This record gives sequence, C-alpha cells and structure tokens, in this order.
Amino acid sequence: MTSNFRPTLLIVGLLLATFGNTMMIPALVDLLSGHSDWRMFAVSGLVTTLTGTALYLSARELPLQLTGRQAFVMTVCAWVALSFFGALPFYWTETTPTFTDAFFESISGITTTGSTVLTGLDSMPTGILLWRGMLQWMGGLGIVVMAVAVLPMLQIGGMQLFKAEAFDTADKILPRATQISGSLTAVFAIGTLICALLYLSAGMDLLDAVVHAMTTVATGGFSTHDASIGHYDGLPVQLISTLFMILGSIPFILYIQLLRGRPLDFWNDSQVRTFLVLLACFILIAWMLELRASPEISGTGFVQALFNVTSIMTGTGYATDAYDRWGSAAIAFFFFIMFFGGCAGSTSCGIKIFRFQVMFLDIAQHLNRIISPNAVVIKRFNGKPLSNDVSTSVMSFFFLYLLTFAVSSIAMSLTGLDTLTALSGAGSALANVGPGLGELIGPAGTYQSLPDTAKWILSVTMLIGRLELFTVLILLLPGFWRS
Repeated sequence: MTSNFRPTLLIVGLLLATFGNTMMIPALVDLLSGHSDWRMFAVSGLVTTLTGTALYLSARELPLQLTGRQAFVMTVCAWVALSFFGALPFYWTETTPTFTDAFFESISGITTTGSTVLTGLDSMPTGILLWRGMLQWMGGLGIVVMAVAVLPMLQIGGMQLFKAEAFDTADKILPRATQISGSLTAVFAIGTLICALLYLSAGMDLLDAVVHAMTTVATGGFSTHDASIGHYDGLPVQLISTLFMILGSIPFILYIQLLRGRPLDFWNDSQVRTFLVLLACFILIAWMLELRASPEISGTGFVQALFNVTSIMTGTGYATDAYDRWGSAAIAFFFFIMFFGGCAGSTSCGIKIFRFQVMFLDIAQHLNRIISPNAVVIKRFNGKPLSNDVSTSVMSFFFLYLLTFAVSSIAMSLTGLDTLTALSGAGSALANVGPGLGELIGPAGTYQSLPDTAKWILSVTMLIGRLELFTVLILLLPGFWRS
C-alpha cells in the first residue's frame, strides 16, 4: 500500500522544494530593509526545501503517473504540507504567539480564505506582509490549476462538466497539467502585474500595491493594514479592487481563449453571464439595505455596496465598512451571499455558480415532467446535454455542504462561542470568505480571540471547503484505503 502512494511523495516533495525557495524572497526583502526576521525566513526556507528534496529523491525513480486514488491523497497532502511549512515563518519570527495561530494564518492564506489572527499590520515587518500576500497568490494559482486538471478528473461535485479532452485518462493528467499550468501562471502573473500598476497609479506605495495585487487577483483578501482596503479613502482603489475581484472570479481558461483570439467565449459562457447578473442584483439589494440604515449616504453608499458585495460574494473578504451594522436584514443578506462564490475554474470560493444552475435545471425538468408527464425534456448547460451523473454529483455536493456546515457550526458553538459567531465563522471558513459577522470576527474584527479549539475547527473547515468537500472527506472512508 505504501508503494502505491510513493508518486504522491514525489509531487508533494517537488512542491515543497519549490515552496521553500519562495521563502527566500521575503528573506531578501527583510535583509535589504535591515530587519532581523530574514534569518528565520532563510531557516524556514532551508528546512522546507530540504524536506521537499528528501521526499522527491525517495520516489524519483518511479514512473510519473497519477491514478485517481493517488490524486485524492496527493491533493490533500499537498495543501496540508504547504500550510504546515508556510506557518514556520509566522511562528519562528514570533509574529504569532502559538503554532496554532501560525497554522491558522498559513492555511487561511493558502486556501485564499483571508481570515486572520494578526493585528498591528500597519507596523509589521515588510517580509511578513509580503509572505502573507505570496501565500494567497500561490494558493490562488494552485486552486485554478487544481480546478482545471484534478477536480474534473475526480468528478468532484459536478466538476466533470469542465473536463478537458486532454484528461480522458488519468495517466495524462501530470504532463498535460504541466503544460496548462504554464499558460495559467502567465495569465495569473500578467493580471497581477496590471493590478499592481493600477494600484500604484491610485496612490499605493510599492509594497501595498504588490501585496494587494496578489491578494486581489487570488480573491484572498489579506491586506497590509488593519483597516483592509478601508485604509484608502480614495474611490479609485475601491474600483480597481472591485474590477479585479470580478476578473478573478471568472474562469481563467477563458483568458487563455481570449489570447487565442476567441473573445466571444466570455459572453457565450452561461456561468459567467449568470454570475454577473446575480452580482448586479445583490449589489442593488445591498445598496437599498444600506440606504435604509443610513439615508444620508446615496452616491458613496452605492460604492460601498458595490465593493462589499463583490468582496463577500467572490470570497475575497476585503472590507471598507462594517456592513454588519447596516441592520439585521443586512446581516442575514451578507450571510446568505457568502455561499454563492464565483465561477468554476477561478480563484473564487463558495458553492460556485454552475452548481446553482444545475440545481435549477433539475428543478425545472422535474416541474415540466409534472405538468407534461410524456414530454421529453433535455437539460442543457452551455448548449450541451447535461448528464444525470453531473446532476447527482451536484445534488450530493449540496447535501454534503449543508451537513458539513451544520457539523462545523455545532462544533464551534461547543467551544463556548455565541450563535452568530459560530454560524458565521463556520460559514465563512467553509465558503473561504474570510470575515464573519459580529463583534469578534466581523469585518472590523479578527479571529485572534477565538479559543485554539475553534481555530483548529476552522482550519479543517477551510481545507474542506477549498478542496470541494469530497476530496477531503473521501479519505475518511475505510473503503478508500482497501487495495
């Protein structure tokens, strides 16, 4: 059994070795700025690189193929390992008092959740702030590659809808994923560069522009200031951020098609159209709720609604205003939209728009059969027939999503937290949004004051939500491990 999963060690080892080398970037930044934290970054990078190299060498003679079972194990092991080693700089630089806090911050970054236990960001060393941004950038890129190459092959939650012809068999996944990841990385990097340049032109300094560009394109939400984007009063920063949060929530494969001269693919994708329509409707609803709470703000209120709805729906988690103070209806509304997310194949989080589309197609088909029992109704998604196995996968995903949310909420409440904090914390972690609701973990708070047990519960929930539930939970089944 052990030898069956040795290819997993090879891939995880390669990822860790690469990951360790990236730690040298904040080490160099701190060294140049004269901060002693560079030593801890260098040691963390060395430990991570050596561990990854050892794992890689232990399995390098094996053929580079990956079965479906190995893909499940590899995906989970990779995200856990990267989160663990990504926590070392936080802990060894004493940025966090405990390893629990360090791991929470790291996994929140890697999963692009954006929940934080840190305060005093405005005065923190440059290296730590840059590392937080890099975690989300690398995590966002990993999510896109995973959504294109791994999840469709594993038929996770209806993702087989987006299976490319190049991945017809499992043994093609690694070489083909390597080719596609190169194109995706280029698109990701170009988008980040453009976003950073626009932030610079809007008045940010170089560090803020780079970090915010990485966390905006990755729809992650880590900031270099305690006040998040609210630190900047200017309208241009909010509009730039809103634009790139939306762009980060659209399938990145479409950008590659755009570069290949197929711009109409954007509008022809029903998932993108549905996402944009829903986003517009939610923005108008939030604006009305805000006006009801504060009638004196009209024009500026629309910008607040535009920004905060986009931030929560896409799972970015930036904040410019404590929207949970707009009234009880606003609290319920933002809690509701945090589960939607963006499009499949993007960096956004949540349930994803296509699953809601599939669910409504199934409901419409069922209603049509009730009205006309003899009618032949063919469900179509993006003009192609929708198979029953996709519908079954999506409905199973919805059920498991609700079950996971319920279990996580109950577990959170058992740690002594109030109902709003427990529910919104579990929902925010599962949907990888970042801020919750209430005084403790709302947009104006942090997760620092939560019990360590709650932080571990949320860490596990973030991982489950980011890896689309089945990828993690299937490992708990005894049958999975039987040869």
